[in-house]
Amino acid sequence: MIPFVFAQNTVRMTSNYGSDNQEIQDLSDFENIYTEQLKFESENLKGKYYQINLEEFKNGKRIKNTMLFDGSETDYFKIKSDHVLLKFFFKLSDGKLKAYIRGDGFGSKKSYFPLISDSDSYTVKNFFGNKKELSVDVQKKIAVFAIITPTIHKDGSGSYCEVVQSEIVPEKLGEHFKIPHYFLITIVFK
Repeated sequence: MIPFVFAQNTVRMTSNYGSDNQEIQDLSDFENIYTEQLKFESENLKGKYYQINLEEFKNGKRIKNTMLFDGSETDYFKIKSDHVLLKFFFKLSDGKLKAYIRGDGFGSKKSYFPLISDSDSYTVKNFFGNKKELSVDVQKKIAVFAIITPTIHKDGSGSYCEVVQSEIVPEKLGEHFKIPHYFLITIVFK
């Protein structure tokens, strides 16, 4: 019985990072522009809406929650098929994080958030690690990206991947890895 219940709530999430055009990708890297397309697949998505939020953390505590997109505002955004494709765009420059989302038939407003460290010290990471796909629970909030500074080791070296590829719940990354400031992008299906 438990596997059936889990299967009913499971969504397959896959990712496609960046541009297929290497020159465009090189320019994006130079300008600290991150693009990633996420695909969510499951029969359980039909008839649902989704909300995308940005959560900001300082010194291990969530200090702000900003809704980037709310699909429940109108039936136009009700999911009509077994999949959802979302493109996320982030730019880190001039002391700000700029966020934008494109979906089927919409583009979100551009949102800006101040950074407390140099823009070049932040990066955008997903939670896939070396996996090609993830199975996630459609009934829970799903952390899809972290915009982070690295964890710093005693020898002075730093690591971004160690943070997002850990088994630490995303809301506890700052506390566990002593990261003073970071953001999470989350999605909730309703």
